[in-house]
Amino acid sequence: MQRQLSVYKGGHDMNWLAPKTMRRRFFVALGHAIHVTWPVLSAILAIQLALGLLTGFVEGWSLGDAIYFTFITGLSIGYGDFVPRQTLTRALAIGIGFSGLFVTGLIAAIVVHAMRSALTDGRSGGE
Repeated sequence: MQRQLSVYKGGHDMNWLAPKTMRRRFFVALGHAIHVTWPVLSAILAIQLALGLLTGFVEGWSLGDAIYFTFITGLSIGYGDFVPRQTLTRALAIGIGFSGLFVTGLIAAIVVHAMRSALTDGRSGGE
């Protein structure tokens, strides 16, 4: 069940699909994009976790606290309940923050790519 609607004034036509079809195409494209980028995504997450565990070890935090600090810092939330006190651990926290920015940017790019792939009719968008 497809119908053509002119969405843009510039003469571009866009296919509007049923929500179920659109959702399926989105998740297929999302799965493909995650599959392709998984080595990079997992490497960044592993580096981030290693930096967090090293920070926790140097600061004397428990394993759970170190993992918690890693993801709170990587997601740039930063509640402030765990604060690195030493110069080395502060530098490691900066590394965790930068790697978190890369992970966030990569996930956003994956989702945008999947949405664009779902909205196109398969002629473009990497499908």
